[in-house]
Amino acid sequence: MPVELKTATDIHQIGAEAWDACAGAANPFVSFAFLSAMEDSQSAHADTGWQPFHIICQDEDGTIAGVAPLYVKGHSYGEYVFDWAWADAFQRAGGKYYPKLQSAVPFSPVPGPRLMVRADHPNPAEIKTALARGLAALPEQLGLSGVHVTFCSEEESQVMAQNGFLARVGIQYHWKNRGYQTFDDFLAALNSRKRKNIRKERRQVVEAGYSFAALSGDDLKTHHWDRFFRFYRDTTDRKWGEAYLTREFFDLLHDRLRENVVLVTASRDGDIVAGALNLLGQDTLYGRNWGSIDRTPMLHFETCYYQAIDIAIERGLKTVEAGAQGEHKIQRGYEPVLTHSAHFLRHPGLRDAIAQFLEHERAGIEDDSLFIREEHSPYRKETEPPQQPE
Repeated sequence: MPVELKTATDIHQIGAEAWDACAGAANPFVSFAFLSAMEDSQSAHADTGWQPFHIICQDEDGTIAGVAPLYVKGHSYGEYVFDWAWADAFQRAGGKYYPKLQSAVPFSPVPGPRLMVRADHPNPAEIKTALARGLAALPEQLGLSGVHVTFCSEEESQVMAQNGFLARVGIQYHWKNRGYQTFDDFLAALNSRKRKNIRKERRQVVEAGYSFAALSGDDLKTHHWDRFFRFYRDTTDRKWGEAYLTREFFDLLHDRLRENVVLVTASRDGDIVAGALNLLGQDTLYGRNWGSIDRTPMLHFETCYYQAIDIAIERGLKTVEAGAQGEHKIQRGYEPVLTHSAHFLRHPGLRDAIAQFLEHERAGIEDDSLFIREEHSPYRKETEPPQQPE
């Protein structure tokens, strides 16, 4: 089936109907609503080093059959799959690593589809292959160092590996709902020491006078977003020094996706002092941003992790994805899960060096994942999940 590949420097050139027909409804981070809010708020923009350059695959009749989110990057900030060492080595050798191409959700370490195909397409595998080949061809056409597809699915990683990409894995920690009806059901699956520790942490927060609310839809008001933006800026100022998300982004998120928003707020003495922004998917609660003006111990764990588990159990969700990194999540019931990315490097020498590095890195990560499950799992042996990395 003949196809044609094009690019778009503005997601509005593709349109909500065509984009969402490919993206589907399961993961809000790849929705037109979320990505257009990134662009329209100037959060993902050429000035921030995230110039949109989305790739489009059209059938012979001009129908958009597939899309992939894509950006021209002038740096490696906001990606969470770190390639700083690659860039440094290449530039020390006289190469030019930036600009590069990045297929990702800006500032969001959320696994999800990247080679996105219309659900009703008769040959989705062909469209995914066409998108992968199109991505691999762009660096040569544009004179760029390469293209990086991060937090894609394992299946997509395999498709891209068949078309010249190098596969990479990482680890995140996700909570899995095994049919729990209450938080106590979840606790009962843990070993005694971890169960007691979680109860102690939750009790400590309650006794300190905090109360919590999970706000969605029209329950969210402007003052909630004003407050949360203050928390967000506090976090970025302390950790990174730069806030990519503008205040307007949260207004657009409210306008376009508020039914998928779950904003957990923590209040003390009638004042909201902390918050965690989550987005609701088809069967997953995705934790995204957190911030606080209160440094009370355990407040972060309660607001981000335990409240998320409560929400997932109440709504019958299968998974809580609580963001990047964080081995401290293990003792709170979150399990190691492999994440996937794919990397196409134009320069043969750079590609060979990174291929060797990734081979060793993958073996280490898979060993770490298995070791965590076998030696550090908080679950009782008889309730422990299978001893294989996901």
